[in-house]
Amino acid sequence: MLSDVPVGDDITAISAIDPDLGDTIAGEFTDLYEVYSYRNASRILATACKDDFAEIVGALTAFRIKTEEFVKGGGNKSQIAKNMEDVLNPLGWNETRVRGDLYIRKLIAYKEAREIRSGKNKGQFKMEGRKREETFILRGFIDGHKIDFIKNRIAFDLEWNSKDQTFDRDLYAARTFYECGIISAAVLLTRSALLAPLFAEIQNRVDIKDFKSKFGASTTWMGKLKYRLDAGRGGGCPVLALGIKPALVADFEEWKTRHPVIREAEFDISEAAAEAEAEASGE
Repeated sequence: MLSDVPVGDDITAISAIDPDLGDTIAGEFTDLYEVYSYRNASRILATACKDDFAEIVGALTAFRIKTEEFVKGGGNKSQIAKNMEDVLNPLGWNETRVRGDLYIRKLIAYKEAREIRSGKNKGQFKMEGRKREETFILRGFIDGHKIDFIKNRIAFDLEWNSKDQTFDRDLYAARTFYECGIISAAVLLTRSALLAPLFAEIQNRVDIKDFKSKFGASTTWMGKLKYRLDAGRGGGCPVLALGIKPALVADFEEWKTRHPVIREAEFDISEAAAEAEAEASGE
């Protein structure tokens, strides 16, 4: 349900974000993740998809990230994404793609002359209504929309560290699945801005060139996702947006003892927040 927020004498902002989560998600989960619900996603998931939602909440609550996985190269897929696959694939959450051809039925109503074979008008012609149908196909009308994990009526995507435009692809895929009637809601997981101090600490302690840019403002984090959801890019699809908090990194303090500071470096999420704010205001 859309909520209206007054922003001026004659302007009202429209938002699809839910004002609260109700009792759909326990406090322990929100210690680990930022949670934003759009179009009643949390309530739909907790009621219409109760068992599957409980399963994914349980899996995410138990999930942990090791600090070393931030600094270790993962090629096309990060170790964090691979670990998530190891958790969810055995539970029946699998990568899914949707394809579809568009069948078009053209219904034509026309009139046709029919000869009268009896009675006083025998031999004359009368116009009678007829109908015929022509069928066409547009192949590949839907193609290439892939989601990391789908089980029954829930779609779940993880974006740990990609270019932020990846969110556009994810939201387009989610709304396509939703509009095709395949899912009831989507869950998107990314990084919270609260991880910025942790990245700063890591940058100070590892010899990795341009570590800051790896997790910079133009990559996938909650500010970039929330901006798109606030702008309505998810269409009518209910979306639950989750942001990974520092509490999910279980070994960080222990990792710091093994990696002393080797330089002073700056990593300020305020520049990322400012960029997102400017993008939202159209500057």
